[in-house]
Amino acid sequence: MNTLIVEDEKSLSHEIEIFLTREGFNCDVAFTGKSASEKIYVNNYDFILLDIGLPDMNGLDILREAKEANSESSFIILTARGSVEDKVAGLGLGADDYLAKPFSLLELQARMQAVLRRKHGLQKNTIKVHDFEIDIQNRTITQSGKNVPLTKKEFDILNYLILHKNRVLTRMQLTEHIWGDILEDDYESNYIDVHIKNLRKKLSAFTNVDWIETVRGIGYRVNV
Repeated sequence: MNTLIVEDEKSLSHEIEIFLTREGFNCDVAFTGKSASEKIYVNNYDFILLDIGLPDMNGLDILREAKEANSESSFIILTARGSVEDKVAGLGLGADDYLAKPFSLLELQARMQAVLRRKHGLQKNTIKVHDFEIDIQNRTITQSGKNVPLTKKEFDILNYLILHKNRVLTRMQLTEHIWGDILEDDYESNYIDVHIKNLRKKLSAFTNVDWIETVRGIGYRVNV
């Protein structure tokens, strides 16, 4: 999932970036409010991790701006400020959670998973889709107890489609989610089509997967 880390403490931002990248997230980093605003304007993010105490802007102003530009993003405030007023202000502007420094990276991951579950109406980290069970935390998919050997990108595409079940996702949306920033020259590439073809081939070795629908001229949809 695409994640923007807005944190002026460079050592902390790099620690978060390394950890989340290892866990399968695509990460961008902004050390200032101006940089964050530019990235939010250009890119779509699943998560925005936002420090309030930025050197050039109040993080709450970034949150307000980001909610307008990335209305579907999930926001977690990361800050050394611990006052009730700051917490209430952030949540009132639409933040999904609030994590005070210092914090454990494992706790951050757990909070992000919890936000993801709430957002998509999940009770746990596993999703049942037809004959398959997807574990979004351990990044595995099984059918009748048998593991389906997907690549990282194949799993990410399937997971993203399932989280947005019954909704058409364009090739550009899927490409942004999997690869992050897109160069204009790559927009018409067939990256997604190739991965969907391989994904269908692997899943259909277990059972029928006609629930992964191609929407001609637009993209793909998982019907549940």
